[in-house]
Amino acid sequence: MANRGFCLWLTGLPSAGKTTIARELAPLLRERGWNVELLDGDEIRQGLSSDLGFGRKARETHAARVTYVAKVLARNDVIPIVALISPYASSRARARQDIGRFVEIYISTPLDVCEQRDVKGLYKKARAGEIKEMTGVNDPYEPPTTPEIRVDTVRLAPRDSARYILKELDRLGWPTHR
Repeated sequence: MANRGFCLWLTGLPSAGKTTIARELAPLLRERGWNVELLDGDEIRQGLSSDLGFGRKARETHAARVTYVAKVLARNDVIPIVALISPYASSRARARQDIGRFVEIYISTPLDVCEQRDVKGLYKKARAGEIKEMTGVNDPYEPPTTPEIRVDTVRLAPRDSARYILKELDRLGWPTHR
C-alpha cells in the first residue's frame, strides 16, 4: 500500500481551541478508516520536552521534536494531528519541509477571546508579570500568512470547526477517506 499519511498542524494562540478541535477531528478521521495520533503540545512538554523552557530556542527545539514524531507517523500511513502553538513561522516552515505532506491549519482566535477562554489562568499571570514568556502577551505569535485552512473559532464551535476542516481537506484534495 502506498504511504498516504499526512500531517495536520493546528497552530494558534494559547487557548485558541487547538486541542479541543483536534480531539473532535481525530474520531471523525478514524470513522473514515484512518489511523490517527493526536500530538498535543502541552502533553509532549510533560514527556519528550520536559527538559525545555519557554524561550525562543526552547520553543523551536520543542517544535522540532514534535516535527520529527509527526514525520515518522506520517511516513507510516498515520495522520498525526499536531496541536501546537508553534508561534514562529520559521518553525512551521521547517515542519512543512521536513514532513512534506503537511497541512497548516490556523486556529484564528482573537487574543481577547483566548484570554476569556483561558481556564489555566495563564494570561492573567502573564499580565501580572508572573509569567515572563507568554505567547501573545510578552512573546510574539507570528500568524500564518497562507495556511491551507483558517478556522474562525468565534463563529464555529469545536465540533463544527472539525467538520469544517474535513470539508476543506476534501475540497483541497487530501485523502480523508480510506
